[in-house]
Order: sequence, then C-alpha cells, then structure tokens
Amino acid sequence: MKIILFIIDGLGDRPNSKGNTPLKEANTPTLDRMAKEGICGIMSAIDIGVRPGSDTAHLAILGYDPYKYYTGRGPFEAAGVGIEVKPGDVAFRCNFATVDENFKVLDRRAGRIRETKELEKVIDGLEIDGVKVIFKESGGYRAALVLRGEGLSDKVSDGDPHKEGVKVPEVKPLDSSQEARRTADVLNKLIKISYERLNNHPVNEERRRKGLPPGNIILPRGGGVVPYIEPFYERYKLRGACIAGTGLIKGIGKMVGLDFIPVEGATGTPSTNYMGKAKAVVENIKNYDFIMVNVKGADEASHDGDYETKVKVLENIDRMLEYILDNVDREEVYIVVTGDHSSPIEVRDHSADPVPIVIWGKGVRTDDVDRFDEFSTYKGGLSWIRGKYIMPILLDLINRSEKYGA
Repeated sequence: MKIILFIIDGLGDRPNSKGNTPLKEANTPTLDRMAKEGICGIMSAIDIGVRPGSDTAHLAILGYDPYKYYTGRGPFEAAGVGIEVKPGDVAFRCNFATVDENFKVLDRRAGRIRETKELEKVIDGLEIDGVKVIFKESGGYRAALVLRGEGLSDKVSDGDPHKEGVKVPEVKPLDSSQEARRTADVLNKLIKISYERLNNHPVNEERRRKGLPPGNIILPRGGGVVPYIEPFYERYKLRGACIAGTGLIKGIGKMVGLDFIPVEGATGTPSTNYMGKAKAVVENIKNYDFIMVNVKGADEASHDGDYETKVKVLENIDRMLEYILDNVDREEVYIVVTGDHSSPIEVRDHSADPVPIVIWGKGVRTDDVDRFDEFSTYKGGLSWIRGKYIMPILLDLINRSEKYGA
C-alpha cells in the first residue's frame, strides 16, 4: 500500500460577510467526491489554538515534534536551496525587500521580485570579521543565508520588522553570550553592506525604470542551528519523497530524509505547474511508499489578500487531484488531503483556525460528509485531530503499525 500526503498550503479561511470562504465558493468536484467517499474531520497541525508556521506544521504532520526538532526556519530554508550546512553554522531565512534611504521598509517582498540570481552574487561569498557569508536565492524574493565561522550563535533577534512602514530593526543578542553579540554584530554589518551593494545594482535600476520596487536590501529572520532529525525511513520504514516548489518545504523534506522529485515550473506561486506536480505524483508513486506534495499558491494569495486568486488556485488543485485519482489504483493508495494551516484573507497571515482533512482509500470508514470545506468536514468521523496523529493513522491503514500490548 502507498500513501500520498497532499498538503494545500494556507488551505483554511474565515467566512466573509456573505458567509463564504474561497474553499466553500470554489468549484471542487474532486475534493467533494473524496469527502463523500472518504473519512473527514478538521485538523490543527500543532495544537488547538496554536498558530503554526509552514515549517513547524509540516514537521508536526510528518510526526516530528516541532518543540523538539525546530530550531528556526533558517536551517530548513538553507537545506532546501542546496546549501550543505555544517555543525556550528547558523542559518537564516531572508527576504529581498525595498527600503528608502532611511531604511524604512516600503515593501517586504520587493514587489515579489523574480530576477534575484544576479543580486545573489554580490552577497554570496562575503567575509565579515572572519565569518563567511553563504547566500542563495530560493525563488523570487526569498533567500537563505548561512554564517560560517568561529563563535557564532542563533540567539539573535530578526533583522526583519515583519511589517512595512517601519525601519529595519537592529539585530540584537537574545542572551548575554559573546557568541550572540558577535553574531548580531555580523548581521547588522551584512544588512548595511547588502543595501550598499544592491541599491544601485543594474537589476534594481532596471526595475526602477519600469516603475517596480527594487530589491535593495536583505532582511534575515528565523535564525537557527542545524538539528539532528531521525530519518523518515528509520522512523517509519517507508521510502519517501517530496514534491514542492518552495525552498522551505524542500528543506524540510531533505532534513527528514525524503527524496526530492523536481518538477519543471513548480514555483510555489499561484502560477505553479499544477499538472506537472500531479503527473510527477502518478509517475513516481510506483517507486515510493510515501509521497508528500505541497502546493503553495493558496497561501500566497491569502498573504496578498486576493480572494479570487485563492478560489482559482483551489480549483486548479482540484483538477490536480482529479488527475491523480484517475491514474492511481484505489486498492493500492491512500490519499490524505489537508492544509498545514489556515491563512484567512482578512488576516493576510496564518491563523490557528483548524483546517479540513480527508483520508481516501479502500476500507476507510466513510461518514455523512459530502463537501470538502471548513463548514462540512468538522462533522466527519475523524473529528478534531492534531497533526501528529496523521502518520499513525496512515501506518495502521497500510497495516504497518506496531501492536501495543499482547
């Protein structure tokens, strides 16, 4: 038996003034079919009332306690873009952003800049006070940063204000150690150097001519050291793989030991190659026991407050699932569809609202749910579960769980 874990990033939402959500309004016949033929419920990735990040949520859903294994987003982002991190390295997630001459943040994503390959080159390889800077863009405005050198610490604050209209904050040590002070000092110098090197870069000059915001600074956040994580195969005895378009999810897959299956045009945006991902699932499931698929576009639309785009993304995902269901054997595959977190349009960020979940496959105890949305699946037989229960449920369905007791 095989498992496909299909995670719709930012799936859930809150009802608007008409009582609708993008998921409720979207035309999703395949998801509705799965709800009718499967067992449904709602899921909180980490716990009830806990607002998860995509990183901690995916860890939890894969069965890895984020309170134990999560040291910050940076190491996962770095692994996802192909940086080989080493013991003692401190890694950060970064944005290319737009600031004015006073370092006030005008756009945290620099207009969702895409042309960042050339910008990467003027930062990667720098050395600041004996610390090597390793810097790689990870698709669009995102990037990963690794600091390598003696006496570093991840106990530092973010260089990202997480909102616009305010100045770039000074990175500060979060404890009294010399290592934290040294790391904060290196980061503050790097942020200033990035502005000096990026502000008048030809790529940004061209963007200004086009009326687009320049990516003229980097904002590091989510610093962490590299944790040891028990490999997925050792934990579950399943050969697993990951299909994703964003560096963060690729990194999580890599850190837990999932093979990465590349898909041309998989961008992690609403314009991703939906059918390319669906075909990759069908083509590769014969070679693996487990495939995790992440589709990011709904979350991107939520962060932009774009209701209509989120509806369209969900409809594209439904067509992906139609292709998968039409090309796999229900006698051989269990498919789980859920989200990592809710991303309400009105909030433009993650929330602690639970997300719908359905498990589809042979022998599943069906319930009375016939629609896959926030208002229907909570009535299902799974009730309200936490992310950590998904893998045990699936292992039992494929008859690979261990008996507890005589």
